[in-house]
Amino acid sequence: MEEKLEKIKQQLHSQNYKLTPQREATVRVLLENEEDHLSAEDVYLLVKEKAPEIGLATVYRTLELLSELKIIHKMNFGDGVARYDLRDDNAEYHHHHLICLHCGTVDEIFEDLLISAEERVKTVYNFTILDHRLTFYGICSRCIDHVNIDDFK
Repeated sequence: MEEKLEKIKQQLHSQNYKLTPQREATVRVLLENEEDHLSAEDVYLLVKEKAPEIGLATVYRTLELLSELKIIHKMNFGDGVARYDLRDDNAEYHHHHLICLHCGTVDEIFEDLLISAEERVKTVYNFTILDHRLTFYGICSRCIDHVNIDDFK
């Protein structure tokens, strides 16, 4: 985690920003919860445990800055709540998501399923793709035996 924190510190410095104690507390929460897709409120509650003096507005500003600098992804899964995910610089593209409409679980796909579609878009439309996002909505394997699929159609 310290290595990732140092890298984020360097990214901030390269854009003339400092890793203030408030920003560091926010980044640490994101690093400690990499598997989750935290909302600003989630981040705030976790940061508040470490730094009780920090305000919600500070967390929002920090998340917006990190998003603008492309250190984190800001995502919306259709529930009206922005969620945040650390970027993986080793990945060519952002990972994809499976969202369960029953329990709300967000699972991740780390496989790029759109390679042939990207090649077609590039060839047919002469369009250079820099990034893409793919989200599937459905019922997860944990819920499938407990719901009536027709209720979701």
